Amino acid sequence: MNRPRSSASPSAPEAPAREWPLGAIFALCLLATFVAYLPSLRGDFLWDDAGHVTSPALQSWSGLLRVWFEPGVTQQYYPVLHSAFWLEHALWGDATLGYHLVNVLWHALSACLFVALLRRLAVPGATLAGLLFALHPVCVESVAWISEQKNTLSLVFLLAAALAWLRFEDARSAVAQASRLPSGPQRAKRLRSYALATALFVLSLLTKSVTATLPAALLVLAWWRRGRVSWRDDVRPLLPWFAAGIAAGLFTAWFERAGIGAQGAEFHLGPIERGLLAARIFWFYLGKLVWPAELIFFYPRWQIDAAAAAPWLFPVAALALLGALAWWSRRGRGRGLPAAFLLFGGMLFPALGFVNVYPFVFSYVADHFQYHASLAMIALLGALAVRGWERLSAPRWSGPVAATALLAFAGALTWQQSATYRDVFALYESTLARNPDSWVAQLNLGVALDDAGRTDEALPHLLRSNELKPDHPDTLNTLGNVLNRLGRPAEARPLLERAVQLQPRFASAHNTLGVSLMALGQADAGLAAFRRALEIEPQFVVARVNFGWALANSGRTSEALVQLELARRAAPADANAELKTALVYAVARRPNEALPHARRAVELQPDSPDAHHILGSLLLELGRVADAGDEFEAALELAPAHPGAQQGLEQVRRLLPRR
Repeated sequence: MNRPRSSASPSAPEAPAREWPLGAIFALCLLATFVAYLPSLRGDFLWDDAGHVTSPALQSWSGLLRVWFEPGVTQQYYPVLHSAFWLEHALWGDATLGYHLVNVLWHALSACLFVALLRRLAVPGATLAGLLFALHPVCVESVAWISEQKNTLSLVFLLAAALAWLRFEDARSAVAQASRLPSGPQRAKRLRSYALATALFVLSLLTKSVTATLPAALLVLAWWRRGRVSWRDDVRPLLPWFAAGIAAGLFTAWFERAGIGAQGAEFHLGPIERGLLAARIFWFYLGKLVWPAELIFFYPRWQIDAAAAAPWLFPVAALALLGALAWWSRRGRGRGLPAAFLLFGGMLFPALGFVNVYPFVFSYVADHFQYHASLAMIALLGALAVRGWERLSAPRWSGPVAATALLAFAGALTWQQSATYRDVFALYESTLARNPDSWVAQLNLGVALDDAGRTDEALPHLLRSNELKPDHPDTLNTLGNVLNRLGRPAEARPLLERAVQLQPRFASAHNTLGVSLMALGQADAGLAAFRRALEIEPQFVVARVNFGWALANSGRTSEALVQLELARRAAPADANAELKTALVYAVARRPNEALPHARRAVELQPDSPDAHHILGSLLLELGRVADAGDEFEAALELAPAHPGAQQGLEQVRRLLPRR
């Protein structure tokens, strides 16, 4: 039964709901995003964040120029992104809160620009779609992970470019409808709009090259709005954009292979396998948008077997969807549905497996890969929700209530998901709870435990990682390093020899092998391994310090001091280089020369009990007994069972009975 109409005005259409001003929308998006991401705002640096946050070598003005004109000095050549990181580092250094707040700001601004774009296109449910994007848990990986500022910032530029392009189109359409040549001011206005849109598009490309899909997306919007695409009006003005996008995409693809390592056996997929993979990726992302359950940092890596029947279900379903959308459009049911799917699939193209990207080594899918593409589906879901609710003839108040409930549910999921990004342990433990066979999560958790001084706990994770992915150089090197720390160099050596065999220019593995060889008493071989590491990477400070220390242990004190001086010049804030220099001077019976280096080591690393102990020993040798006692006590506060500090303090007490 149909709901009866109101008797007040049965034939008059209802007045359109008053739209919120964009300023209020932005404030609401910012507040909602801030609250939803509270658990991650003080989160630590994760995984490759250290490769994105500005390194010491790039923190000067000349470093900023290198970001723009020296590809390879940053993890990826995205100079606008790394300029933003450079500025942020100048403002708050390594304090993570600032980076997280900036990511939240860009995400909220993108949500607001998304609302503005949908309103400009007269898409129903614009505000709902914008808020849903702001709070959708699929976006957590892009917002809570500092490295993915490339996503949040590039989307701001992309949406701003799209809005500027629509302004250019509107100005052109107004002149065409007037059936006259444009006046000087009108022509200038169009050129300004075009120039602004182009500049914003270039900025988006230089932040993240996946935005190269924007010109194709604009053609889809032109077809959706007018039912056709004109060569002169639509395609030709976008040709420079296509050229810039293709160039950026090709350069990124080359850099992924040559600079990052997106090549090798893991990427050997034929055209059929890549087609099967693309179809499965499409459905995976669509499913996560509609039902965002079991979101994890590293998803299982699928095996693509063209001989099996199951993988073919995905392309068959995709072809069926295309056929249904074509039928829908030809039956005159509107172009909105096919346009949304074209936009979604087109903007996903860089992540569909046709182009090699390094994360495919771990998994073919990741939530941050669909950050930009998700806008199309979220816009469709918002429009369908509003139109569907209107057809229910429900009371007017019920729509906002239902929308609030939906957004609250999405926000709660985002809150829960963002909590897993508070530190490396939460991130990798939650990943392994859902994907225990993730070799990279096992490896990263092992590294994190070792860095935290929990080396015994790290070992089983590294062994499991090596079982899951045998002969991976990073795993072999890390496992060998942990075995060295545990006093098991004989077990470490064959692993490290295998690592350098698989990757001969792996400087870190050569260095770790040198540590094993020195511990096994093979000094000549150990020194050769350190030399090889430094030949490959002359600025490898850890290897240079190890080389200097090995020379000292071989009785070659003068050569050792030369290497340690080079290390200190390369890294003035390296506490280990200072400490090893102090020890070399101390062994050579030159305590006066050792003392300033020991003091500097304590200044650089005040939480090191060994540094306090060595400084105390030097002070004691120089007759400064009371000062030595202070250093031994500081060492024992940090490590109550430190044997050297205990012995030193006992000696101080014998010399100063009242202490």
